[in-house]
Amino acid sequence: MRIPPSVAAAMPHDTSGHPHHSHHPHQAQAHATRRALWVALGLTGGFAAVEALFGFLAGSLALISDAGHMVTDAASFVVALIAAAVTTRPPSERASYGYARAEVLAAFVNALAMLALIVWIAVEAVQRLLAPVPVAGPTVMVVAAIGLLVNLVVAFILSRGAPGINARGALLHVMGDLLGSVAALVAGAVVYWTGFTQMDPILSLVVALLILRSTLALLKESTGVLLQGVPTHVSYEAVGRALAALPGVTGVHDLHVWQLSAERVALSAHLTLADGPAWPRVLASAQRMLAHDFGIDHVTLQPAWHTPPPAGRVIPVAPASGPDAGRKSGRGLH
Repeated sequence: MRIPPSVAAAMPHDTSGHPHHSHHPHQAQAHATRRALWVALGLTGGFAAVEALFGFLAGSLALISDAGHMVTDAASFVVALIAAAVTTRPPSERASYGYARAEVLAAFVNALAMLALIVWIAVEAVQRLLAPVPVAGPTVMVVAAIGLLVNLVVAFILSRGAPGINARGALLHVMGDLLGSVAALVAGAVVYWTGFTQMDPILSLVVALLILRSTLALLKESTGVLLQGVPTHVSYEAVGRALAALPGVTGVHDLHVWQLSAERVALSAHLTLADGPAWPRVLASAQRMLAHDFGIDHVTLQPAWHTPPPAGRVIPVAPASGPDAGRKSGRGLH
């Protein structure tokens, strides 16, 4: 498409709409995340070994599964720490967007690890329901109580000092541990007071089901980012209608909205104009509107003049009010 010379002269050289934010808040956040993850890794990894040992000695699946949770917690913290370090790397010739998606990839891996753990617990619990195993109730209660305290401390540290999808993935593991510790504590008490050993695998199944929903939600969110899907909190149609409603815009096509990282949204689109020289004003209005109304700060817009949009799915645009309503009523998003 050839741009009229008069418009080319009026067009700004930078049409991306990238704001020049300071990197200091992001660096402070990354430092807080790493510090919280290191503390959580030390506490969780150390107690996981203790709980696994006493779980085998007491014959408790609830304790063993809780120890398994803590082992995957420790692994998730290692993955999260690696991702946090990679995320801070600047863009390069091979990664022009930077490495912000490393944290999303870590969350995806953590969700898969949780799914594998849930399956293992479910299989083991069914086997123990069919063939009950003796359980040492008092040992289970004491170890589970200590584990509960450790998990509460770790959950507090992560919730206060580690924001973002990566830390949420690690926190999900810890919340599963909290439930696992409570289940082990209750199972130990029931076995000790009633002798009903099946309560141990029953509560393990309950915990697995409780954490399954959160795990699937994290998996869905991280997969959506990796597949460059439209963010769940952004309406594709609303964004298109808002762009089409800008004064001077007669059509919108090739609209794409995706996530650069867990927190940052990007957009690109072609805007058909009624008047070419009005492009600088239209561009500025679009940038302000997208940042203010939708929180989209990484914007790339391309002007077009009376060219037929490419074939594809069309999203109808409501007629605009005012003297231009008749002319704009046939616009669409492609």
